[in-house]
This record gives sequence, structure tokens and C-alpha cells, in this order.
Amino acid sequence: MRQDLLLLPGLLCDDALWAHQRTGLADVARPVVADLTRDETVDDMARRALDLMEGPFALAGLSMGGYVALALMRLAPTRVTRLCLMDTSARADSAEQARRRRGLIALSRAHKFRGVTPRLLPSLVHPARLTDAGLTGAVMDMAARVGADAFIRQQHAILSRPDSRADLQAIGAPTLVVVGSDDQLTPPELSHEIAAMIPGAVLRVVADAGHLPPLERPAAVTVLMREWLAAPPALPLTAPG
Repeated sequence: MRQDLLLLPGLLCDDALWAHQRTGLADVARPVVADLTRDETVDDMARRALDLMEGPFALAGLSMGGYVALALMRLAPTRVTRLCLMDTSARADSAEQARRRRGLIALSRAHKFRGVTPRLLPSLVHPARLTDAGLTGAVMDMAARVGADAFIRQQHAILSRPDSRADLQAIGAPTLVVVGSDDQLTPPELSHEIAAMIPGAVLRVVADAGHLPPLERPAAVTVLMREWLAAPPALPLTAPG
């Protein structure tokens, strides 16, 4: 039976991030990709995404999308039948991360937004994939479509997100945690931390991938998500009395 699946993109990403999964899982899921470009807090992003869905659904988010997924779990935990957190962190920004993020906001406001440039690609994709023009072009094209104004909103949302580690123990949905083996932005140890704190969570490391496994190793990620979708759903699906 097909189930509803809500997909949450990362910073400067859109529905192209999940292109292979939307097609490859269409026989078992009805994928919906949320627009995370319009709001300035992860809670507002989560509310807008939640409005797209009726009834229970599976939930997957990458990077910033993972922050939004954790916010959604706080807002409507009984709606989510299973959870997938990919290349993300449950921590708030460090002081240094926040400083860099504010600098990027200032540059963007000064009309110096460059999106994802070739210089930034080594922090996003595995070194072996930097010569893959189809992949690198897709990453840069997504950033160009999102644009500077949405980038500023997304950075504000990321800056103001809470530390979610205290919430992880309460997650009851079957959870898959996925990370690229060579992710530089959210290194694998952050995914190990998440998986250790969510009861029963399963951790999978995608070999030869950086921060964007759904694009870098699309078939491997689709296989992992298919197995995750086949797991028994979370119960109960209604709020406790």
C-alpha cells in the first residue's frame, strides 16, 4: 500500500534534491516536497509543510530539512509514522557557525549572493564527484532557483533553531538516520549522536558521498528509504487522551 511521504530539502535546495527518490519510490509512496523558502523560522517552515499533508505520513529531511523535521516532530509527533534524518544535526549552531552564517547574510544583503559556486562544491559533494558536471550543475542550479532572498530567510531560520537533543529520546517513530561517509558540513559523528539518542534508530552511512547523498548516490539512498518505508509504522497515530 502506498503511503504519504513528506520530503524536506536542505539549504539552497528544492525538489530536484529528491528527484530519484520521488520516481524510485512512487510505487510505495506518494511523495510531496515542501517549499522551505518562504519562512524565517523552522517552526513556521514546519507548519507550512504540515499543511500540505492529510492524515499520517512518513517524514524525511536533509540538513536544514532535518532541522525542520525535528520541529515538526515537536508540533505534531502523532502524525508521523516514520522519520528519516539525513546529513543533519540535532545541535544548535556553535558561536563560530553563527558568526559565519551572519556574515553570509550580510553579504547577501549587500547583493553579493553567489549561490553555490565551484569553489563551494568541495564542501558539498564527495571529491570523486567534483568532475561530474550533471551533479555539480544540478547543485548550482538549485541554489540559483532558491535565490538570495530565500537564502537569507533560510539562514535566519537555521540561526534561530533550538538545540533538539533533549527531544530525541521522546521520538517513537521508526527512525532511519543517514549520512554521507565524507560529509564535511554535518560530519558522520553528528548522525551517530542522533541515532544513539533516538530509541531504536537505525544508522546507515552512504559510502562515497558528501553532504548530498540523494543526489550523489541516488540509487543507494532510494534503496535505504524503500527499506525504511517497509518498517512497521509508529503507533499510536492519535494523540493520547
